[in-house]
Amino acid sequence: MDGGGLGHLTRIRAALHTLGWDEPVTLLSDSPFAGDPRVVGDLPVRRAPRGLDRAGLTRWTAETLAALAPRDLIVDAFPAGLRGELTAAAIPAGTRVVHLARLLRWENYRPVLPADPPRFDLTFVLEPLTPDHHAHLEAVSREVAPLWLTDPPARPVVDVRGPTGWLIVHSGPDEEILELVAYARETAALEGLSPDLTLVAPRRPAALPADIAHLDVYPAWPLAGRAARIITAAGFNVVRQFAPWRDRHRLVPFPRTLDDQFTRAARHQGPVG
Repeated sequence: MDGGGLGHLTRIRAALHTLGWDEPVTLLSDSPFAGDPRVVGDLPVRRAPRGLDRAGLTRWTAETLAALAPRDLIVDAFPAGLRGELTAAAIPAGTRVVHLARLLRWENYRPVLPADPPRFDLTFVLEPLTPDHHAHLEAVSREVAPLWLTDPPARPVVDVRGPTGWLIVHSGPDEEILELVAYARETAALEGLSPDLTLVAPRRPAALPADIAHLDVYPAWPLAGRAARIITAAGFNVVRQFAPWRDRHRLVPFPRTLDDQFTRAARHQGPVG
């Protein structure tokens, strides 16, 4: 069970691979990327009807879980769902509940917690959390343990234009993509460089300059080996996936209501090794 972005689906696939999960899996997701087989593979996806309020989402979640009767439920990122729709009562009795915890802006998320939040048999902490967030998970989890995710093997992808090229990677929105492009050009100018720039994104923004190449490639991390510089936002997955090339990876954090990209970027700027 995940939220509405590309990051949730990427993280779930990585978690299934890391944990060696070989049981049948159904995704509950309203992500627009859930229809892309490169992202979800052959996993079936169930989506909630459009327009449901929080109470409606809680009912739909409870009914769906009752019909699926899962042995295990994996809850990604938000311990009670994106809008607090996942309650303890909505989870079928006897279901083992696992949580994948990443950094949240806990002061913004805490108000959406329901009166009866889910309790977890096991919480995997994927990166350092804020003290209040960690304390909540300790209180509702039987066990809390760290986990480093490993992505499933990627299919071969097209090469970047050359070994000195710079990669810009972002799934959107367009205005943020263009901000990353502007950052790349300004950085190159300050360094007296003229690298080829290649954007990896689900679509080519209409305002993208014609001299910048565009690739719709997923996942993007296999392209990193030939890139002289990698420029991205500071989302959880992109920081994790490009960690082997940290010395050439530059982050531009963007404001998010629930994800703390600025803290993650500050951590990334610490000493290498």
